[in-house]
Amino acid sequence: MPLLSANFRRDLEIRRYPLIVYALVPLIALVLQAWLPRALGHFAPLALFDLPLVVTIYFALGRRSPIQGTFMGAAMGLFEDALGHQAIGLNGIAKTVVGYLAASVGVRIDVENVLIRATLNFSLSLLASALYIFVNRFLLGMELDWRWFAELIKAVDNSLIALVLFPVLNRLQVRD
Repeated sequence: MPLLSANFRRDLEIRRYPLIVYALVPLIALVLQAWLPRALGHFAPLALFDLPLVVTIYFALGRRSPIQGTFMGAAMGLFEDALGHQAIGLNGIAKTVVGYLAASVGVRIDVENVLIRATLNFSLSLLASALYIFVNRFLLGMELDWRWFAELIKAVDNSLIALVLFPVLNRLQVRD
């Protein structure tokens, strides 16, 4: 189990970024999430990804603070709801829980491993979809056309995006 635990000082370090990164990366993710499905036109159903979720997971894992992960998830989810055509708060609830869990997991295990990152992104993406569906259907009583196969593809797409995006964002961190 020593491969998975964070027992070195390097593994326990909290990542820091310039303020501009904290502002621009979430903003770019939100804009792309709102714009890409519209830009794809007839191919919009093929846009199965959630960039704000991937960014939330990245910053929550890096900062390793459940409180900051919770606030990051809530902000990203609420802004995504504001840009979309669904009830305000649906994505906010799902991404809040995911941000908290990602930061909590980041404290416990070494999240530098590529396999662990992909697995975490996949599972947290499925959890976010399940929470979104649960709140929409059972708490709000709204009809929702959903397919679990599409949610699985979305989770795989989010994991693949994370495998490319995480190393790019790692280069932007402040080194001591």
